[in-house]
Amino acid sequence: MRGDRVEILIDVGDGVRAFEVLASKDGRRIEVATVRGNVHVTEVTRTGQEVRTARFMASRVVAIVEHPAAEERQPARKRKAPKPQDSLDI
Repeated sequence: MRGDRVEILIDVGDGVRAFEVLASKDGRRIEVATVRGNVHVTEVTRTGQEVRTARFMASRVVAIVEHPAAEERQPARKRKAPKPQDSLDI
């Protein structure tokens, strides 16, 4: 979803460096996978086509922080009050 982003913190020897991958357009999402000792962070389209990929050695990854896009909340719909029913006297 547009606005999703993943922050990856990497140990570079003398400190930690931050990298960020962002879903830049509508319909795109971010996928994270660990494959053979590497961490792959990929921006993917709706059809599954990879747009860009960032690869890091898993042994150097300190943290992976996922920041989902803020959901747009729609205002609650007003409900109509139920009509009062006539009581039947038996």
